[in-house]
Amino acid sequence: MKKLSVRRRHPLAAVVVLLLALAATGGLYAAFAPAGKAQADETSQSLTIKEGKKLYEVGCASCHGTGGQGSSDGPSLVGVGAAAVDFQVGTGRMPAATSQGAQVPRKKNIYSQAQIDQLAAYVASLGAGPSVPTTQQYGPAGADIAKGGELFRTNCAQCHNFTGKGGALTKGKFAPDLEGVAPKHIYEAMQTGPQNMPSFPDTTLSEKNKKDIIAYLNAVNGDKTENPGGLELGGLGPVSEGLFGWIFGLGTLIVVAVWVAARTAKAKKS
Repeated sequence: MKKLSVRRRHPLAAVVVLLLALAATGGLYAAFAPAGKAQADETSQSLTIKEGKKLYEVGCASCHGTGGQGSSDGPSLVGVGAAAVDFQVGTGRMPAATSQGAQVPRKKNIYSQAQIDQLAAYVASLGAGPSVPTTQQYGPAGADIAKGGELFRTNCAQCHNFTGKGGALTKGKFAPDLEGVAPKHIYEAMQTGPQNMPSFPDTTLSEKNKKDIIAYLNAVNGDKTENPGGLELGGLGPVSEGLFGWIFGLGTLIVVAVWVAARTAKAKKS
């Protein structure tokens, strides 16, 4: 007992006990807390994917295959990513109608956002692809509207027209009107390149570039109460303006010329 009491009074005894207590506390925290949180997150994601798979089997598998490998009625979904699902289903383009034309049009969607998220999680589990963008990526904060207009006219106006009013393409296809389209869906379209549209990954158009383009579209298609340029003629650009000039301007001149000639001829006869 005397020897044990001497050891307890040793100057290093308190330090050793403190180190042992800290090591035990740290070990217990590392063993239980992070593992529990990670396990909870993994379980939640697994449940989301499981529910998404159920929705996929009911609404998508008949065209895209039971495992997303695609078929003669629909392309493969392996590697398209969550962003493609959020765009296609969120805009109502998917599921597509059984009888469709050259292009699947936008329509009212039939899924809630929670169901869309579940579908997106399942498709994303089939192969890595673009993820659903955040508000910081497509929101107006820090955007350059003038730069966005320049980028849009360079990369998008050939199909969507100068202010995003849309336009006809070949063989019955068309570039849709972008007025009223959610900024998130515009960003996703640039990411994934749906249907006839080319994709613009970050290596082609940076995240900032996409934000600028969305800000430009919001500016030109937003408040219609004031238009400093006057009558916009539908915002269709120089083609519609030239057509307006030919039909109404030149047409008015022709009518006036005919009227003057008729009056002159009548005056000569009298």
